[in-house]
Amino acid sequence: MIHSTIGEVMTDDVVTVSETTPSTDVARLLDRHGISGLPVIDRDDKVLGVVSASDLVRERAARWPDGAGEAPVREVMSTPAVTVHPEQRVPDAARLMERRGVERRGVERLPVVDEEDRLIGIVTRRDLLRVFLRGDDEIRRQVSEEIVAGELGLPPEAVGVFVRDGVVTLAGDAGLRGAIARAGFAAWRLDGVVGVVNLVPPVPPEGVARPG
Repeated sequence: MIHSTIGEVMTDDVVTVSETTPSTDVARLLDRHGISGLPVIDRDDKVLGVVSASDLVRERAARWPDGAGEAPVREVMSTPAVTVHPEQRVPDAARLMERRGVERRGVERLPVVDEEDRLIGIVTRRDLLRVFLRGDDEIRRQVSEEIVAGELGLPPEAVGVFVRDGVVTLAGDAGLRGAIARAGFAAWRLDGVVGVVNLVPPVPPEGVARPG
């Protein structure tokens, strides 16, 4: 199992508004659905921007104390929207969210669009985080069963697999150096893995006797 894709973790039942929706109606929607933000779309379901509770608070603060008028969403939303596609990997979306969050006072959700840029779902920071909250025992089982035994065709006990805080350590005989290197590359692709350490003994320099 390689990294999950956005299509596997996204929510396809998305609450949306148009650019002419009054900000008060947006606030009611956020409260009713227990969410902190939602996409703004046009008549073709293409994403124009994203509006969040923070955007509404800033809009209200700017109009205080006279509260003159009520702004439509197009004057409040963050635009252009940062979007992703369903085939993208979860770690790539997480990095995009972090990078754009620095630029935009925090990005908590990413609209998911198809090849024609039409909205098909949404993924939140919580959705992405859920993928990485995998236990060390689960990761170790996956490396041993799916990579060592499944992909490499080796007995699971042929390669020592140790996992701590998402860091995978592989150990084995020098004769399995190539196989363990491949296992390390495969382990990097697993959800929840944050590092890989290879403890296979190095090849002695030419002319140097092997130990034992």
